[in-house]
Amino acid sequence: MENIKSNLLFYLLSVYVVLFSFLAFNPIDRHTWFVENLTVWIILAVILGLYLFKIRFSNTAYTFMFVLIYLHTIGGHYTFALVPFGFVTDLFHFSRNHFDRIAHFTVGFYAFAIAEWLYVKKMVSNKFLLFTYPVFLIATIAMSYELVEWIYAAKAPAEQALAYLGSQGDVWDAQKDMLADTLGGIFATIVFFIVNKLWSQKVSQNV
Repeated sequence: MENIKSNLLFYLLSVYVVLFSFLAFNPIDRHTWFVENLTVWIILAVILGLYLFKIRFSNTAYTFMFVLIYLHTIGGHYTFALVPFGFVTDLFHFSRNHFDRIAHFTVGFYAFAIAEWLYVKKMVSNKFLLFTYPVFLIATIAMSYELVEWIYAAKAPAEQALAYLGSQGDVWDAQKDMLADTLGGIFATIVFFIVNKLWSQKVSQNV
């Protein structure tokens, strides 16, 4: 794990505070704003809790983690289906707003930190496990989150449920979201291997 040579985590948090403060005013749907931001607050609590217990990650890992936090905060203000993303939709002739798909892809970015932790703590002895475990864990988290969305949507009023799910009429929305999460995990794990130059060396020599 690379040393944290700067107060990057502090700067990333500062950017979040500014973004959150700005977007906390006049969200499109206050209830949806609260539910979406609750997810962000849980993630931040885990990151800060780990930090307090001296479980630290590299600057690269923290940067990856905060991409989702920023995107989710934006999605909470507008609701994901209504984020101003028309220029991308028009450019690629999409039939829906795919801002939520991009956010789901960045869920997978947490695989970088998972792989980093396994690598530094010497919890695996071969590259296959180092690559697949973070991806499988991200896929499990993705599935679990879709179950939470299902439970919430089943209990919430129809309008709030639709705003929270952001499925935009796509009957395969949950499956596509889980795919986006998993692809993001694969991407982040590949980046981890490249950054640490693990393709051409034995993991057992370094962990």
